[in-house]
Amino acid sequence: MDSLTTVAVIFSYVLSLLRISVAVDTIIVNQNITDGETITSAGGSFELGFFSPGNSNNRYLGIWYKKASKKPVVWVANRESPLTDSSGVLKVTQQGILVLVNGANGILWNSTSSLSAQDPNAQLLESGNLVMRNGNDRDPENFLWQSFDYPCDTLLPGMKLGRNRVGGLDRYLSSWKSADDPSKGNFTYWIDPSGFPQLLLRNGLAVAFRPGPWNGIRFSGIPQLTNNPVYSYEYVSNEKEIYFIYYLVNSSVIMRLVLTPDGKAQRFTWTDQKNEWTLYSTAQRDQCDNYAICGVNGICKIDQSPNCECMKGFRPMFQSNWDMAYWSDGCVRSTPLDCQKGDGFVKYSGMKLPDTRSSWFNESMNLKECASLCLSNCSCTAYANSDIRGGGSGCLLWFGDLIDIRDFTQNGQEFYVRMAAADLEASSSINSSSKKKKKQVIIISISITGIVLLSLVLTLYVLKKRKKQLKRKAYMEHNPKGGENNEGQEHLKLPLFDLDTLLNATNNFSNDNKLGEGGFGPVYKGILQEGQEITVKMMSKTSRQGLKEFKNEVESIAKLQHRNLVKLLGCCIHGRERLLIYEHMPNKSLDFFIFGLAL
Repeated sequence: MDSLTTVAVIFSYVLSLLRISVAVDTIIVNQNITDGETITSAGGSFELGFFSPGNSNNRYLGIWYKKASKKPVVWVANRESPLTDSSGVLKVTQQGILVLVNGANGILWNSTSSLSAQDPNAQLLESGNLVMRNGNDRDPENFLWQSFDYPCDTLLPGMKLGRNRVGGLDRYLSSWKSADDPSKGNFTYWIDPSGFPQLLLRNGLAVAFRPGPWNGIRFSGIPQLTNNPVYSYEYVSNEKEIYFIYYLVNSSVIMRLVLTPDGKAQRFTWTDQKNEWTLYSTAQRDQCDNYAICGVNGICKIDQSPNCECMKGFRPMFQSNWDMAYWSDGCVRSTPLDCQKGDGFVKYSGMKLPDTRSSWFNESMNLKECASLCLSNCSCTAYANSDIRGGGSGCLLWFGDLIDIRDFTQNGQEFYVRMAAADLEASSSINSSSKKKKKQVIIISISITGIVLLSLVLTLYVLKKRKKQLKRKAYMEHNPKGGENNEGQEHLKLPLFDLDTLLNATNNFSNDNKLGEGGFGPVYKGILQEGQEITVKMMSKTSRQGLKEFKNEVESIAKLQHRNLVKLLGCCIHGRERLLIYEHMPNKSLDFFIFGLAL
């Protein structure tokens, strides 16, 4: 019996340890959470319990980041019904409902579920999602209820922002009223399913910022939303649901998207080194992101002043207001549309698409079919591809005024605006004139560039020639003609070369043309003006040979012409210079031709 008792005690102890382990992130029926107690997700990222925001003394049940030293709250249960003391208790009922009661047992908040429950329990997941599930259900994604379906001001990785089209559940962000009050503020961030679905940020009922429709890659009004090493994202639209969701690429990164009390949609990341939350991005970037700042049929361009202008074929509704930078009246057509008189379209590129709440779309049509359909409908004012991937697909049509358009320097889209025939011709004429002027500017620019380059080449040529002349002049001055230098040249029975010819042929006796040097003096290779290659042997100035002896030697060599001897072409006598000019033998040495191959 003693051994059985010992085994029973050990078994009970192990069970109690298991229960404690489970209870860390889980609440079961008849197990309550009171003010001061918390549960923590399995990996320690999130914590659920009671808190007081900012300088408020009210108590709320919420979820916050546990790992970060600064613990922003990401979800609040009783945001509209605060506790005024610390008497709050969270319970799990047999029906699978979470209930928050006060000291008087009054219900301040409860979850909902139409599904039947069996041995239910609530669990705080490592994602920050508080879920209610059946205890015997082994499907980890099968929930009776989850907090991710009822977001507050924060979108966590893995949360859906959108609508369940079957059940009608809307998942949207709503700002806090202030840092001290988590109740619903003025701003909401949601996907509007009317027309072609698009993401909107509202201030009350008015649109404050319009990220726009999904174009297959990003929301049209958020060009900075691109693939990055921090997070990936996905947009899903089908018969059952429509939503936007993002995931962290690196699990070690801590990120949240928050709709602030002043209506900014901002992403924050936690930085351990700085021990603070760092602003990663803000959806709204500048004045042109204010909804319809230029009114109907106006375009906002942030890089120009004034920022607003009317589209082609339109003029300000009230010019006096536009002169005072009051653009909200927008623009009207200069010429009314007339379906019977050849309306056409003007293409706009690099743009944010207009508001799509009054639009129509078909995802199977191409752009050409889309243009024909718009042209055949007199109420259609513009068209575009609904999906820009793979060169574009789908058809998106607008009817009536075009609202909230802006120009982007990158990642903008193309759309086509309907214009009256008269305005279309005027626009074509302006474009033609503009292209002509552009062409003229290009021609003039090319001409000027050509002249500058030609001048540069000529200048370099003149400078090079001048340098050559100066070098030759210096050579001449160093070796002047006179006295015996020219004496008896007329008696030589051999062609005479002047020094200028040899200077030109050998590039002023440059080292690049030098073939070698011996006791008699250096030897240079040269090319005469007519193309003949020559070898110039310059007699050493240290030679004691006089002019008369040199001429006798030249005449003697000239008489010894033979097929196995290099031909002497002539000589040059200039000052103290004595030069012999031979026929150039480019391939082999003379002894090769006389004696054949060496062994």
